[in-house]
Amino acid sequence: MKIDWLKPLVGHPGPFATVYLDATRSAEAGDRNVANRWRAVRRTLEKQGAPDAVLAELDEAVDRPTRVPGPHGRVLIADADGVLVDRVLREPPALTTGVWHEVPSLMQAARSADEAVNALCVTVDRQGADFCTVGVDGHPTGAVEAFEGGHDEVSKTSSPSVKRATIESRAEDSWRRNAEAVATEVDRRVAAERPEIVLLSGDVRAVPLVRGALGRQAAEITVEVPGGGRGPGVREDAFADGLSDALDSFRERRREQVLAELRQGLGREDGAVTSIDDVVQVLARGQVKHLVLSEELADAATAALRTWSEGGAASPGFSGLLDGRHLWIGPEPMHIAVARAELEGGGVTDGLQELPAASALMRAAVAQDAGLAFAPEGSVELMDGVGATLRWTDGSTPHEWAASMSGDNERVRSPR
Repeated sequence: MKIDWLKPLVGHPGPFATVYLDATRSAEAGDRNVANRWRAVRRTLEKQGAPDAVLAELDEAVDRPTRVPGPHGRVLIADADGVLVDRVLREPPALTTGVWHEVPSLMQAARSADEAVNALCVTVDRQGADFCTVGVDGHPTGAVEAFEGGHDEVSKTSSPSVKRATIESRAEDSWRRNAEAVATEVDRRVAAERPEIVLLSGDVRAVPLVRGALGRQAAEITVEVPGGGRGPGVREDAFADGLSDALDSFRERRREQVLAELRQGLGREDGAVTSIDDVVQVLARGQVKHLVLSEELADAATAALRTWSEGGAASPGFSGLLDGRHLWIGPEPMHIAVARAELEGGGVTDGLQELPAASALMRAAVAQDAGLAFAPEGSVELMDGVGATLRWTDGSTPHEWAASMSGDNERVRSPR
């Protein structure tokens, strides 16, 4: 999962207001549902000391509708400069609440965002295509943009005259040229917008023509989904279900690809690390390709946040994450260490701050454009619930080896 949506938080010292909101609208009450939930969250933030100016910025942001049908959630993060993050979540959050704290509460947002896919839907006919982005439920999340190929002789005649073959040939040539124009537009959008997947559907003759004309970059991420079309007669709910199923399959493949790479790297003792200490070391060197956290950590974060919101704890529950570990950071995003002395030894003396481990890890991962994945229980062996796949390794990269002559499977650190 890409976590570049967290980049606006980098460089902001806080404190932050983190809002988790069920943004689902009922047919009867409409936006009043969301407004009522927000008022309750707003009161929680007021009691915690959130400034009026920050709350006013959030008021304005919450008033803007998501225009997403069906159940979904929303996370907003704001500080004195305004709203820094406003993101729709695939499902309503496990807990609707607000937190005013020195660091943003990111775990619930990151886990929900792990389900999100940057998808481009293309429905084609013999004249052109419609382009739109789609949500996790398969429905469009924005405006549908039409594109016409420019060749309008697309119908074959039923006349028995000698001109029939000529007209049919012209029609088929128009189909091909329109398909090539659509494919060129798909290639352009893929290069510019960088979607993770292209969902292609529509006319049974146009779809293979478009797909066959795609460039390599677009072709590699294109998946065909039946049931779509540009004209009337499309069963929209059934088509949305098909798109949703395709996105579910993509998410599973994306996650398993990361976990398989992590398992392979740990197994061969190269290309992956686990444990907080080792992950911090490779983050500080900019080596991380994907940060991997266990789903148990996300569950613990939600439980801790719930306990705090119900008045059962004095802080937002950060101490419950990663056994209460804290890490040290400096002014630069990749200034991260397990001890203050490590940063000072590297010449970083100003702007040092101690953060909950999960927040510090994600901050450093965002800074180096690393991805983030959550590992289900039993899918991979993780020390401290954290691991990382690496872009590169060298002689000073930490690694673990698994004891093979005894009965235990505990990983043991081994210096090179």
